[in-house]
Amino acid sequence: MMRASPVKKKAAKSKGCLKTLLLLLLAAFLLLWLGGVAFFNVDSNVVALTVRDSKQPLLIQSGRGVWKAAPQITAAEISQGLIERHSELGMRWSTLKVRREGGALAKVAHQILGAEVHVITFAPEHFEFMTSFEKQPKFAGTTAAARMEADNLWFSITANFRDPKGKPLGWVWHEGVLVNGAFPEWSGCFFVKAGRPYFGPKSLLDDVPGPIEEGTQGYPSVMKNHTTFSYVSMKPDQFFDGSKISYRSLAGMKKDGSVIFIVSGDGGVMNVAEVTEIARKLEVQHATLLDGGRALQYSIRTEDGPWHFAALNTLLKLRYRWFEQQLSPVFIGVRRRAPNIIRVPLAP
Repeated sequence: MMRASPVKKKAAKSKGCLKTLLLLLLAAFLLLWLGGVAFFNVDSNVVALTVRDSKQPLLIQSGRGVWKAAPQITAAEISQGLIERHSELGMRWSTLKVRREGGALAKVAHQILGAEVHVITFAPEHFEFMTSFEKQPKFAGTTAAARMEADNLWFSITANFRDPKGKPLGWVWHEGVLVNGAFPEWSGCFFVKAGRPYFGPKSLLDDVPGPIEEGTQGYPSVMKNHTTFSYVSMKPDQFFDGSKISYRSLAGMKKDGSVIFIVSGDGGVMNVAEVTEIARKLEVQHATLLDGGRALQYSIRTEDGPWHFAALNTLLKLRYRWFEQQLSPVFIGVRRRAPNIIRVPLAP
């Protein structure tokens, strides 16, 4: 019986070591990727990075599977393109599939990972709106997930911008009390008067009588009475980074009083004109932007448990600029109204 030569034994051993090394590298890559997804939303940010410098418009998939740019798609087509994710009395969460041309890498990223924009609608007769923040210490950095748990919310989302020290920029009202001062330049707002929520330009404050019960400032306001403000498209970078492709968050209201949030999902980055155009096509009457970019985070309650989105890291206490922990001081919270108690008269 012939024995294998030392050279062949060495080659077989080297081949086995190489295979083991490749498997270890693959396992390490998978662990790093899963960690990146869990802590840094890496799959979403891969898509976002491939299109951040693109000059091409946002494309939206209609109900017939046709892709159209935001200005060209019709209101009917965009409504047909909404994919329902969750629905209950007074609440509906839907998704729009989106994409953007940005070269070969962008094409591959969109095909493998995809991109989406979420539309969440609430009926105020079934839900109440409020500001939500840490009370002790006041305005300590927190997350959408933490506010949802603390205040038993159905939906929570970043509200005010924050200063470098983490405190809110702009006025904040809570339970009828002004708890943070105004920032004069901010043009948008969220407020509650007589139990009804409003979103739009700050001129709405004068249009609606009564004291503010809950509220925050927003920036910029983008629409009033179904009309988009001219600076959104004509001067998008004069007052804000309107042409930048980034994570966006728009809050608005329809003529019937229902409230609608249009927010970037995984990879669904937009400029201000694009998210505003989606709102206009969905028949939003008044609208303002909320804090977006790397700060964007929101949580949605469903029958399967809470669903959370964060543009970047909210869990790890890191200091490096691109990976630092993103905590915000103030959130807008939405909670189901308590049922009306009907008293039954006692029998004589």
